[in-house]
Amino acid sequence: MTVWGWIPLDNWWVRGVEFPRIQIMVLGVIAWLGMLVFYTEWQDGQWLLFTVLSITLAFQLRMVLPYTKLWKKEVRQAKVKPEGKAYQLKIMVSNVLTPNDETQQLVDLVQRKQPDILITLESDKKWEDALSQVEPDYPYTVKVPLDNLYGIHLYSKLELIDPKVKYLMIDDIPSIHTQLRLQNDEVIWLYCLHPMPPSPTEADKSTTRDAELLMVGKHIEENGQTAILAGDLNDVAWSKTTRRFQRISGLLDPRIGRHFMNTFHAKYPLVRWALDHIFHSACFTVVDIERLPAIGSDHFPVMTTLQYEPEAASQQQKNAPKAEADDIEETDNKIEEGKEEGIKVSRERAEKRAEKQGIKSKDLIV
Repeated sequence: MTVWGWIPLDNWWVRGVEFPRIQIMVLGVIAWLGMLVFYTEWQDGQWLLFTVLSITLAFQLRMVLPYTKLWKKEVRQAKVKPEGKAYQLKIMVSNVLTPNDETQQLVDLVQRKQPDILITLESDKKWEDALSQVEPDYPYTVKVPLDNLYGIHLYSKLELIDPKVKYLMIDDIPSIHTQLRLQNDEVIWLYCLHPMPPSPTEADKSTTRDAELLMVGKHIEENGQTAILAGDLNDVAWSKTTRRFQRISGLLDPRIGRHFMNTFHAKYPLVRWALDHIFHSACFTVVDIERLPAIGSDHFPVMTTLQYEPEAASQQQKNAPKAEADDIEETDNKIEEGKEEGIKVSRERAEKRAEKQGIKSKDLIV
């Protein structure tokens, strides 16, 4: 399975192997220990198998270890500051699962935790209506209710400046791009994403997902933006795309040196990985990262509290992964591939919608 994941293809049946690295590592450790316990007289075949198994375990460990306390923190713990001078930002991300009817659980959670920013994913009109209960606390909103599993809503206590809904790769999969005014009047960028995952029921390939993330990362770096990117990226932090995104954008991952923060699948404890992410510029430090109680969805909500500390930026920037020689070229190529694949996928999805509505393909305008 480790070698399988090295195949240079975007097909879901290849890229999907990047997700369960923890599970693969656990199985590998069991096999490794089993060899030591049960083999008494080793022949060349056993030594070769043991050597290969040890190499694969070392690789999986290298991918996973940064998301434990054994690794150096990429983002500092926030300093304690006097009241009125600690500019903090609490961001809650929740993939609600469109068919989930337990809407009140999220409403109660929001009212209890009082995040400054609430981002909901897979939210349709039912969820929008339910969240109207918390709207008095959130004067700034962006609402894109959809019933295709890609609805997205943004609720903010802080001023949103010129928010835009964009469809970067696929015609019916939105993302939100906005500027955000912090308590100290500093203005930053906020990007809320939920790209399509590679899976047998969604996208055959990861191309559009990868391209969307890299496109935003490149835009952040080229424009020198102070930014936060959050959402369900349908990818794991240790994938080659997410790591390249970090190198391209210069954003930091607050989980490095802390913990995995596995958010999916909420109902299967043995099969979980981190799909809900937040990345941010080096001027922020971390107060807390918390996985919140289940709300009936297949994802746990997660809340990250950041503190604006520009004095930490120069030191923290040294912790950011640096772009490698081929990163720019690979990013540009992937974005172009994503645009081409996005046109294809958009047409296929439009045809499926038309078929449900009884519209013939020849009458369809894409």
